[in-house]
Amino acid sequence: MHSIKIALSRYGWFTAGVLLNAFGVALITKVALGTSPISSLPYVLSLRFPVTLGQFTFLMNMLFILAQVLLLRKDFRPVQLLQVAVNVVFSLFIDVSMGLLSWMEVGVLPMRLLALAVGCAVLGFGISVEVAPRVLMVPGEGIVQAIAVVTGRQFGNVKTAFDATLVSTALLLSLLFFHRLQGLGIGTIFSALAVGRFVDLYNRRLPLISRISALGART
Repeated sequence: MHSIKIALSRYGWFTAGVLLNAFGVALITKVALGTSPISSLPYVLSLRFPVTLGQFTFLMNMLFILAQVLLLRKDFRPVQLLQVAVNVVFSLFIDVSMGLLSWMEVGVLPMRLLALAVGCAVLGFGISVEVAPRVLMVPGEGIVQAIAVVTGRQFGNVKTAFDATLVSTALLLSLLFFHRLQGLGIGTIFSALAVGRFVDLYNRRLPLISRISALGART
């Protein structure tokens, strides 16, 4: 019974982290200085086609899950198929969060930069909470891990190259669709640099993250 309570607690924290991630992505996007690197491609596509950011995020993440299966083959753990459910929750809550923030009109640049920093802080906190219980990988991290395993390269190096590829693709599509930068900007660069710093800060300084992580050590 105790182990079931711990498992439920771990998955509960993981879900809370995913929801915070989605809200952080929406908040960064609403500032209109460019969205986060992982969301750059679906965001540019959502500006061109009558499909929402969350819907394009869902489609992209489904491709990431399929790619993991193809890359890892027999080494792909069946439990990671739960990433599909995570993808549904994450993508849906991005659109819900965009709706909740529909009132947001941040005009002057200092306020926009402040809102951007808050969005990065929220996203970083969500990532810390999501990773700490060690239950599942989200699709964007799962595909990076799969590539790292297959190529034998370090996760961090693959993550950097992967994010750069997404942003570069989004940049090319933006120029193709709009003949100018649309959906990308200083916010994309800032979030790429800042979110990881926030994650490191929370992991070092917040007792809550240590307590959540300890739940995984008990199973």
